[in-house]
Amino acid sequence: MSLYTGRGDDGDTDLRTGERVSKTDPRIEAYGTVDELNATLGMVRPTGYDDVDDTLAEIQNHLHVLQAELANPAAGVDGPTIDAELVTALETKIDDADEEVPPLESFILPGGSPAGSSLHHARTVCRRAERRTVALTGEFAAVSSEAMTYLNRLSDLLFTLARLVNHRDDVPEASPTY
Repeated sequence: MSLYTGRGDDGDTDLRTGERVSKTDPRIEAYGTVDELNATLGMVRPTGYDDVDDTLAEIQNHLHVLQAELANPAAGVDGPTIDAELVTALETKIDDADEEVPPLESFILPGGSPAGSSLHHARTVCRRAERRTVALTGEFAAVSSEAMTYLNRLSDLLFTLARLVNHRDDVPEASPTY
């Protein structure tokens, strides 16, 4: 089977239902940005910390599910979905990581060790994926609240993991100067 089909040469692509839409369709923008986030997380690993790498691998699988959900205009009818249990798991991971780092007392500049900086970058891609998904929701109202909440919590987790990795690497956090 060939990887290329030529079906997208005219600027259209298939949704999960087989419906053809423009590659600039808000749904394609949303799940394409989630795909970019997934690839960004793939570049972060390995961080040097097995627990963080295991978490990122788990998230990459969740993001694949989210892409499938966003690619399905008949959301909830069939196929994989993001559920409240996955959101709760992210919250637990945030709380666990947050216990290991010093309390946050001010804004911090994104950066630090290579893995910490990459996690901060992934957080910004996650926020863009969230904005694209919100835009999709506004136009089509076919995105689950769990998917929206998942992206919001995921950006918080990526921020916390960046802090955790930098802390473990003994890289101090810098605050902005005003």
